[in-house]
Amino acid sequence: MEAVLQTKGLLSLPSKPKTKAFYPLPLGGLRHRFNSGHSLNTLKPNLLNGLSLSSNGFQKFQCFTTKPQLFGQKNRFFPICKAEAAAAADGQPLFAEKEPPKFMGIELVTLKKIIPLGAMFFCILFNYTILRDTKDVLVVTAKGSSAEIIPFLKTWVNLPMAIGFMLLYTKLANVLSKEALFYTVILPFIAFFGAFGFVLYPLSNYFHPTAFADKLLNSLGPRFLGPIAILRIWSFCLFYVMAELWGSVVVSVLFWGFANQITTVDEAKRFYPLFGLGANVALIFSGRTVKYFSSLRSSLGPGVDGWAISLKAMMSIVVMMGGAICFFYWWVNRNVPLPTRSQKKKVKPNMTTMESLKFLVSSKYIRNLATLVVAYGISINLVEVTWKSKLKAQFPSPNEYSSFMGDFSTATGIATFVMMLLSQWIFDKYGWGAAAKITPTVLLLTGIGFFSLILFGAPLAPALAKFGMTPLLAAVYVGAMQNIFSKSAKYSLFDPCKEMAYIPLDEETKVKGKAAIDVVCNPLGKSGGALIQQFMILTFGSLASSTPYLGGVLLVIVLAWLGAAKSLDGQFTTLRREEELEKEMERASLKIPVVSQNENGNSSLSSGSSFNPAGGDSTSASSEPSSPRSL
Repeated sequence: MEAVLQTKGLLSLPSKPKTKAFYPLPLGGLRHRFNSGHSLNTLKPNLLNGLSLSSNGFQKFQCFTTKPQLFGQKNRFFPICKAEAAAAADGQPLFAEKEPPKFMGIELVTLKKIIPLGAMFFCILFNYTILRDTKDVLVVTAKGSSAEIIPFLKTWVNLPMAIGFMLLYTKLANVLSKEALFYTVILPFIAFFGAFGFVLYPLSNYFHPTAFADKLLNSLGPRFLGPIAILRIWSFCLFYVMAELWGSVVVSVLFWGFANQITTVDEAKRFYPLFGLGANVALIFSGRTVKYFSSLRSSLGPGVDGWAISLKAMMSIVVMMGGAICFFYWWVNRNVPLPTRSQKKKVKPNMTTMESLKFLVSSKYIRNLATLVVAYGISINLVEVTWKSKLKAQFPSPNEYSSFMGDFSTATGIATFVMMLLSQWIFDKYGWGAAAKITPTVLLLTGIGFFSLILFGAPLAPALAKFGMTPLLAAVYVGAMQNIFSKSAKYSLFDPCKEMAYIPLDEETKVKGKAAIDVVCNPLGKSGGALIQQFMILTFGSLASSTPYLGGVLLVIVLAWLGAAKSLDGQFTTLRREEELEKEMERASLKIPVVSQNENGNSSLSSGSSFNPAGGDSTSASSEPSSPRSL
């Protein structure tokens, strides 16, 4: 039996075992036991015999050390296992603590965070869908305006107001507390939308400078319809900008800033993807809401402004949802403790525009990634504005236009929900390259069909009449499909691909590349399409006249997008292989301790270096016969 125990290197009981007493954990806990003036490296070996790897009863490895005495105790020693001490030194509890209460496998403390956050996210995105659909109806279907107003509105009104708001937000953040800052930012939004539905829109005919705008239009010509329309319907344009800011400020800044403040990393990894699915559920419900209130016109009598009544109902819902957002925020701040954070802050490079441009030019990998971001922003803008101009031609009434946008939002939510469920399978089955090419391919195919119906609709009219559609209606449906599929592919595939592309980069390139793309490429992608359309409208006189050229620009941009995705796929795959090779080399370089027999017949560790969990020096420990060799 001794031979078996020695060759197998198993633990054996000492030849003369002694009874050992176990005592309860002191009130001070593990921190008191190890931090009361005693270091693990200075613990004296206990006089009691511990377990050993020897079969002849001689002590080879001392496995028990003394425990400091407690307050009020005299010369009493308590044996504790050194393995437990090593675990304690690594931050692990010595004894199993009582598990916190759980519901369906989730801690109640976590549920107190996640459920209110999910409700806040649902209300915010519910409002955003209503506001997004309403803002398009207001500025596109207004008298004396059209879809040509959107490029000018985004560039000359929306962008300056967004920059001004962020400067104001930065100054307020230095003065107010986080809770006061949240209410200071969100309450003006809620008040404005409520006032617009009940005051500004009903009285808009009294303060809109319609006569002055007509004089300007007669003197400057129809090619300046877009800029003049901003002046003509300035209150509607203000609603448009506030609705745009709701998406960027309330969603990105307020909600995600608050969520990152109260959640841990583990909770974020587990529950943030569920917020994405919940966002699409909110999109479906809000689309149905817009559809319902936009259809009220059919039940009203003659001479009644059905759009004004629908607008009051939808803005009332926006105000109520805003109140719910504030309530959930207040409840979480009063009932949920904030997690402890490390005081160590990550250094983020503050790159100027010129420094960002230089860094973009210097790296091919970052250039390709920047091409993806800019190409998406330009191409989706080119098609969307042209589509909305055809949508107004098909549905000139605000109620009809809003009703169609409600169906559009619902379909977008359903498509995105399905694509998010399929995205994991696409990544696993076809890899990063195929997933990155799906979004530009969808934009290319649907864009070709959309512009073909606009340019060559007359020859196709007899064939489309068999399906009960005109070329204009077919172009509206194909454009809607283009927007639905491209946006669902963007949320479920394009955004994850973009973030995954940063992973294999070294830390400096990763941080600087992301900063450069945030500084240069995001604004360029958003405003690039609008600038191209403004140039086309001012050059050719109208958006309809510039449609063939916009189709050609879209084709060039999407082909460049596909080329950048193909090039980036090769570089991404190469970096991933190098990363895996480095990991394999690191695993191969590790030395694993092996238990073998020494010449005395006792089992010992044979390795290039001994492992001392107590943190002591192995060389000095082996030089003293009385010091134990820790296992």
